[in-house]
Amino acid sequence: MDLKEIQNLIKFVANSGVAEVKLETGDVKITIRTTLEGSTETTYVQQMPAQNMLQQAVAPQQIAPVVSTPVETPAADESSKYITVKSPIIGTFYRKPSPDKPMFVEVGSTIGKGDVLCVIEAMKLFNEIESEVSGKIVKILVDDMSPVEFDQPLFLVDPS
Repeated sequence: MDLKEIQNLIKFVANSGVAEVKLETGDVKITIRTTLEGSTETTYVQQMPAQNMLQQAVAPQQIAPVVSTPVETPAADESSKYITVKSPIIGTFYRKPSPDKPMFVEVGSTIGKGDVLCVIEAMKLFNEIESEVSGKIVKILVDDMSPVEFDQPLFLVDPS
């Protein structure tokens, strides 16, 4: 199966509305999964019988790359007027300073520059994340006590 056939198969699966397709022909296995956002994730695995592995060690064959076809969503245009507050570190996201205290911010809260928005725990240290902009919290993108990655969006802020 060549790359062109795989790309055509991905387009077909994405347009059909099927959640997952697995295809196995000879030494090739392909799994195509579509997510709720409309994007398609493709996993391409080439398996060889034991007798062909010795040949590959002598003369390696070229394996086709993993192909992913993202589909743009109209929601991106809607949120472009908002400022995204992103995580500066990897850790665990907390919306409260401690379990018995109230949340730092809620949707609709008006914030100013320097206000604490949340706490991120990294290596037993609790780091207060302060706002760099003034505005109104439109959306909170992460659940309380969830792990976050570096540069992961946390909040959407309307600066107007």
